[in-house]
Amino acid sequence: MLSQKTIEIVKSTVPVLEKYGKDITTRFYERMFTNNPELLNIFNHANQKQGRQQTALANAVYAAAANIDNLGAIIPVVKQIGMKHRALEIKPEHYPIVGENLLGAIKDVLGDAATDEIIDAWAEAYGVIAEAFIGIEAQMYKEAKEQLGGWEGFRNFIVDKKVKESDVITSFYLKPEDGKEIASYQAGQYITVKVLPEGEKYTSLRHYSLSDAPGMDYYRISVKREQGLGETPDGVVSNYLHKFVQEGDIIQVSAPAGEFVLEAKETPAVLLSGGVGLTPMVSMLKTIVKEQPERKVTFIHGALNSQVHALKDEVAKVVSEHENAASFVAYSDPTEQDLAAENFDKQGFIDLNWLEFILPTNQADFYFCGPVPFMKMMYRILKDWGVPEENIHFEFFGPAGTLKEESVTV
Repeated sequence: MLSQKTIEIVKSTVPVLEKYGKDITTRFYERMFTNNPELLNIFNHANQKQGRQQTALANAVYAAAANIDNLGAIIPVVKQIGMKHRALEIKPEHYPIVGENLLGAIKDVLGDAATDEIIDAWAEAYGVIAEAFIGIEAQMYKEAKEQLGGWEGFRNFIVDKKVKESDVITSFYLKPEDGKEIASYQAGQYITVKVLPEGEKYTSLRHYSLSDAPGMDYYRISVKREQGLGETPDGVVSNYLHKFVQEGDIIQVSAPAGEFVLEAKETPAVLLSGGVGLTPMVSMLKTIVKEQPERKVTFIHGALNSQVHALKDEVAKVVSEHENAASFVAYSDPTEQDLAAENFDKQGFIDLNWLEFILPTNQADFYFCGPVPFMKMMYRILKDWGVPEENIHFEFFGPAGTLKEESVTV
């Protein structure tokens, strides 16, 4: 339990964190990777270079400081982050390393303004926050290991099939090397793949949404080959999987994880996706028609054109075989062949006018995933349409961000 004085000191630093949060977290990662380079085997280097990890951590630190007198308010965030930590094998012994470097970063950035009193208060507060994470994650590790077909750490899987789905997306069907049962999962969850590409010094870990319905004897991930632009490098793991991993090869996988899951409700479900963001949506679609055949579900996908549109035939087949399902496609830049074949429903982007036209009501649960600009657009559209916050569900690929314009960003 934190003293009232500690709480007051930590809360007094909120304006400073709002102003210097990203500077502090940027310095934090610099310090940590210099002092503990072995942690480069865990963290996503691309997110570091793009600043996404720093921003996500800054927002988390800000939220912790603002709610230090009511940490229960951030438990949902702790669970979401904790789930990713479990998937990445973040362990209790990592927390003192993080704490030491975070306090050092605060001191480095704020200089004399970071008095001993402030540093001591933050050290005490960090200890309480770390205990919350460690406790929640311990339960997650236990559940992952003890569930039917579960396991601890990373398990070897054989690439049973490798299927090209579009010009940029390829599916990998993964079966356990030991031939034993695999853990089930909830539609919307992901697995974490660990690889060491040739020529790379450190292992790379990436979360990939499971793109098929639960209950199979395999896991399927559908991976977009990320091609960098300008100073942004190509995706290390996605290019490695596309170019070098073949059928029969072995890759390491951690048990399914994730808080972005389909809720078993009776309200209609609307699944909105952009680009490779369709992967968890396909899992949700196939789960609804299998487990809730009376529940209305509408699958709406936006893509550049048919050349990059993955799993289109699979979705169309599901919809054609189930009366409770419908699907619509918007192409922002259709090819001449697309225009001639009329194989899409809207030219341009998904917008509010079109949603109002194709959907009978906004009284539904909306799930969406895709590139950040797409997600910001979907969130704004749904709020403009009067969809209640509790009926809006989304997930970022990578570190969590914010879609709410009124939210504080640091």
